[in-house]
Amino acid sequence: MSKQRCWWVKDADELYQRYHDQEWGVATHDDQYLFEILILESFHVGLSWYIVLKKRDNFKRAFDNFDIDKIIAYDNDKIESLMKDKGIIRHRKKILATISNAIAFKKIQETFGSFDDYLYRFTDGRTIIKRDSHDTKDDLSDRITIDLKKRGFSFLGSTTIYAYLQAVGVIDGHDSCCFRVNDDR
Repeated sequence: MSKQRCWWVKDADELYQRYHDQEWGVATHDDQYLFEILILESFHVGLSWYIVLKKRDNFKRAFDNFDIDKIIAYDNDKIESLMKDKGIIRHRKKILATISNAIAFKKIQETFGSFDDYLYRFTDGRTIIKRDSHDTKDDLSDRITIDLKKRGFSFLGSTTIYAYLQAVGVIDGHDSCCFRVNDDR
């Protein structure tokens, strides 16, 4: 008998299922991982998450394993090399947003101690449980998006932030039938 999964991954291929089974919705408090997923979500804007997921290893290579300090220091030569890299999504505004988002992310770390502390201040330190919800945004994602934009982030609207919050486990959006609901993560 196969595992029951959330509606969006039931008929998906192995890569998508593995992402769901091992990462999606798992509360993480690692700023490096939080930064990686935030950047990947910004490249996801207007595209399928599956496209980004398939290119994830290429993104890690191209963006120096999401080393925030290296990304902050990217110059025009690095930007042009990224624009020529066929392994990633070559969108100049998204690449430039990655650099400015890295700067804003670092400022949040300096202000709040970590990006994780910043995120969880919006939920009083709790994971929000939303079973069987097919929401694409909510009041929480609206509030975080507004605050992030004030802090200099771009290419991150409320729908993108909602998907991000689910991906990193701030919102646990697994369907009630999903094996991950009662799984010891």
